Amino acid sequence: MRVSEIMTSPVVGVEPSASVEDAVKLMLGNHISGLPVVSGDGHLVGIVTEGDFLRRGELGTARRRPRWLQFFISPGKDAAEYVQSHGRKVEEVMTAEPVTISAEASLADLVELMIARKIKRVPVVDKGKLVGIVARSDLMRAMLRSIPASAPAANDDERIRRAIAEELAKQPWSNAIRVDVDHGIAELSGAIFDERARDAARVAAENVPGVKGVKDQLAWIEPLSGIYILPDPPNKA
Repeated sequence: MRVSEIMTSPVVGVEPSASVEDAVKLMLGNHISGLPVVSGDGHLVGIVTEGDFLRRGELGTARRRPRWLQFFISPGKDAAEYVQSHGRKVEEVMTAEPVTISAEASLADLVELMIARKIKRVPVVDKGKLVGIVARSDLMRAMLRSIPASAPAANDDERIRRAIAEELAKQPWSNAIRVDVDHGIAELSGAIFDERARDAARVAAENVPGVKGVKDQLAWIEPLSGIYILPDPPNKA
């Protein structure tokens, strides 16, 4: 899946010369936490977010340092922070040259970028011009659309068994797990070498459409002693 398939377009943006007040009203009115800053010719020049308004003179939250620490701060840095907390125009408080992504990039590339740069939204550009924006919420919506239906049209145990087995075969922790399915109940048997693989195998089975339940018959092999430990039997009422 590509970024172009999940991004929001057209985008609510703001000009660099707009007032901070207008930007805040725009964000609140549209229920968004960030605004791309766009020049008159459509080129992206920055981004302004809720985080840019945390330290503001109006709120009394501008940064204050102890006098002894202030001695080590350069006048330039102090001045830049003053502009950030007291500036009246968007161009004075925005983040210039924001991280961007291409519409043709994959969702895997997008997620890696978001994690590496610790950002929640990424403007989408084409030749420097803003064409969309993609946020974590867009990824969540895409995930929701991709979750398979919980029940099949008819009982098909062999299809379910093959689907679970194919998924397990892709995982390095599942090479000793066997699968049987009876009336939609998946039974997992064989051995695991780490208790965390038990939950992972259950999740893999539950994600296959048509699975009505999972019966855990996996035995854990203790890595140091090699002792074969069977799962606890279910409690009977």
